[in-house]
Amino acid sequence: MKTKDELMTFMAYHIGKARGISGINLAAKMGITERQVRELVTDARKDGIAICGTPKTGYYVAHTVEDLKETLDFLKHRALHSLLLASRLSNIPLADLVGQLHLNT
Repeated sequence: MKTKDELMTFMAYHIGKARGISGINLAAKMGITERQVRELVTDARKDGIAICGTPKTGYYVAHTVEDLKETLDFLKHRALHSLLLASRLSNIPLADLVGQLHLNT
């Protein structure tokens, strides 16, 4: 398995949205699977490394605040969509699922 350091070596060539690389191309360059790329990116993000990306842009290192904001908006939207699906499948209102109605005041 490759490491976050090896990921960052490849990502040094992909700074800014215009230089994004798709998961499949990054996986091929690194000699790993797309799933392993996603795991490495997740681990790097957990460490605060600003690896950005959406399906349209591919992965890249943030060059501007706008780069980071776009990725944050994408991740929040995806998380809310997943919570919505979970609420529908469990028949629990989304607000209850995320605890909005159970705040102590």
